[in-house]
Amino acid sequence: MLGLLFTSPFSFIVVFGGIILAIGIHEAAHCYMADYLGDPTPQALGRKTLNPLVHLDPLGTLMILVTGGFGWGKPAPYDPYNLANPSRDTKLIALAGPATNIIMAIILSLVFKTLHPAPLLSIFYFLISININLALFNLLPIPPLDGSKILIHNSGFINQHANYLLILAIIPIFGGHSIASIIISPISQFLLTNLL
Repeated sequence: MLGLLFTSPFSFIVVFGGIILAIGIHEAAHCYMADYLGDPTPQALGRKTLNPLVHLDPLGTLMILVTGGFGWGKPAPYDPYNLANPSRDTKLIALAGPATNIIMAIILSLVFKTLHPAPLLSIFYFLISININLALFNLLPIPPLDGSKILIHNSGFINQHANYLLILAIIPIFGGHSIASIIISPISQFLLTNLL
């Protein structure tokens, strides 16, 4: 994945810009959904914006570069006490990020199919892959990832050991593959094949 960044200055700008945009729209979607559901916290903290730089987490961005898709942005702030239905609305806020990345992947695939820019196939593939992998990774049911708020009610064990579980999920331990990649890759490849 890193190799594509350095094939040309154009590739670097497009790919790195695409990574920043993927993270930015993911976190912005959380913030806009929280605001829509009645919580002014993102607006008050300057996070209700489409400016992707506001939403970047340096380590999460670096992880995307290193792993080719598994990373995160700065967690979107929200106050469940401002929500009319905290249990339901928390799930909606969490789901907004991954859903937006999937929508972005679909839009990029439609642009590619419409314009057929063959020389840019690898770049489009990477950008679509980043959005799909970012969505799928964040759906893993490990705090603080979105999946922990959408899919399950976390046990005390998961909450107490979340940081270790997250590290365990992303480090390559099975023949150079991480647990996250083993879980996510088949789904990602299926979606990529059907989109492109």
